[in-house]
Amino acid sequence: MDIVSIGGLNQSIVDMRSVFQTACLSAAAAIICIHNHPSGDTTPSSEDISITRRLKEASEIMGIKLLDHIIVGDGEYLSFVERGLL
Repeated sequence: MDIVSIGGLNQSIVDMRSVFQTACLSAAAAIICIHNHPSGDTTPSSEDISITRRLKEASEIMGIKLLDHIIVGDGEYLSFVERGLL
């Protein structure tokens, strides 16, 4: 597990190089990205959907499979794979 970014009040900056750095250094075949919504609502924002698309594109270029993107909320989670968003 690697912490890539710690967000501010209402957003977090996601840098693709940082996301894939540890995966590259450890010769990982795949990654799972997880982030939380402090509000407790796991509904993905338009930014969540956009960054997931970018993560998927980058993963395909890097040859490191993106297995899932998970949002954790108040006692629940949302899996992009389970929702058909990835």
